[in-house]
Amino acid sequence: MFCYQCEQTTRLPTGDGCASAKGLCGKDATTADLQDLLVHAVKGIAQQARRARALGVPDNDAGAFMLHALFTTLTNVNFNPTRFVTLLHEAAAVRDRVAARCEAALAANPDVAQNIPNATGPAIEWTPAADLTGLLAQAAIVPVNADLARVGADIVGLRALILYGMKGVAAYANHAAVLGCTRDAVFAGVEETMAYLASDPTDMAELLDRALSVGRLNLQVMEMLDAANTGRFGTPHPTAVRVTPVAGKAILVSGHDLGDLEALLKQTAGTDINVYTHGEMLPAHGYPTLKAYPHLVGNYGGAWQDQQTDFANFPGPILMTSNCIIEPGPRYRQRIFTTGPVGWPGVRHLTDHAFAPLIAAANALPGFKADEAEQTVTVGFGGDAVLGVAGAVVDAVKAGDIRHFFLIGGCDGAAAGRNYYSDFATGAPDDTVVLTLGCAKYRFNRHEFGSIGGIPRLLDIGQCNDSYSAIRIASALAEAFGCGVNDLPLSLVVSWFEQKAAAVLLTLLALGIRNIRLGPTLPAFLTPTLLAVLVERFGIQPITTAPDDIAAALNRAA
Repeated sequence: MFCYQCEQTTRLPTGDGCASAKGLCGKDATTADLQDLLVHAVKGIAQQARRARALGVPDNDAGAFMLHALFTTLTNVNFNPTRFVTLLHEAAAVRDRVAARCEAALAANPDVAQNIPNATGPAIEWTPAADLTGLLAQAAIVPVNADLARVGADIVGLRALILYGMKGVAAYANHAAVLGCTRDAVFAGVEETMAYLASDPTDMAELLDRALSVGRLNLQVMEMLDAANTGRFGTPHPTAVRVTPVAGKAILVSGHDLGDLEALLKQTAGTDINVYTHGEMLPAHGYPTLKAYPHLVGNYGGAWQDQQTDFANFPGPILMTSNCIIEPGPRYRQRIFTTGPVGWPGVRHLTDHAFAPLIAAANALPGFKADEAEQTVTVGFGGDAVLGVAGAVVDAVKAGDIRHFFLIGGCDGAAAGRNYYSDFATGAPDDTVVLTLGCAKYRFNRHEFGSIGGIPRLLDIGQCNDSYSAIRIASALAEAFGCGVNDLPLSLVVSWFEQKAAAVLLTLLALGIRNIRLGPTLPAFLTPTLLAVLVERFGIQPITTAPDDIAAALNRAA
């Protein structure tokens, strides 16, 4: 195996990347290699799907399969090699079905053939081997760094940046798709980009431009996901969320998928089972449709990397939706369930919202014996909530009451150095406002920040999935002040971990956002040459110390 797609990747003087029997995320070599082969298979589907779209017979079912397949290859999503063997055979069948549509369309109108994109190469010609040994032999030919000796680390790194950005795009688009929201333009963008990667591109300038196009595609996807969430669950409003347990039977829901949470709330309505959110599900409490369920009683635990402790101590079953699963510990392995793209060997997987086994487990387990003293955090400061008080915010800035805004957001993780983000948030001066999204907020969201003229100093925008709200807020403030976003008293301090963060970063760069602080470490696939390009073109900077970076941001604004 070779993998360097996430922040926790092995870093050695001899080279960065996990290349042993098991990666630091817990993914074994078999699973990693099958994931590489699945990406290869998706490239073949994309080539055929791009042809089908050009022929006027688009196959969006193939597009939906590509979204799901790529999502399963994200960090900390699916560790079950058996599932990948199944997906590989499905991928070949999907590709061949789309190819047959293309041939039928060409037979009906042969004159258009010269205007149709080619579909040639290894991903088109690949046929899945009959057994695991054969599949692994095929996978050995298509790792992310397969071309390293021929094209060099810079080209491989740029291809990886595009691929990892596309994995993030696929994840966000899949979140929207399961809520019934899809767009032809998004499917077309996925097809075009994955087919481009299938051509093994080598032009650095072209690759950089393509990376920014991934960012523009992701902006469309994040807007689509925002529309899907608010269309289904209503517009988030500021809401105090209990973070201490109440007596009663209990189910814990982690991950990101709001549709899974809604289905579970419906199935447990009228029972004596309470439902708690965990990790990135915390923002669910801000949505009117979800918070209307009285048995959605609160949030339990912290960010995803705390789950082995949180889940072990939780006295009920756990439902893991979407990402970010860690190897289940023995104290809860028999009471955790997965759904959607998530998988772990030996863990029960539930499909089609068939949550009866999960509910039965909740009834069989003790739940919480007594209430604990109530404590709360406040969520729900999405785009509409903040823009609803935009006038007061602008007035506070003009009056000098608010000096600066810091957006401190992104993925959390267990690596040393991430206390930087809590130090930054709590060290921000009292005349500044901290906006946050993603699970990094757990490092400081119980801190008492106070308010400025009735405006809370900590505004929790939501999940990493809600990055579109942050862009809306920044754009609206820039319009109100008659300036560009880069001219606002606003600094972005981003903690990255996996491929959703890569997609969001590309979106920010595509929008021309400059001077982003990125940490805790920079991606291993960004070579010194690539980093120099990003610094020159976009002013990307690694984090240093919280006091120094706060001072630098305020000095730049002054």
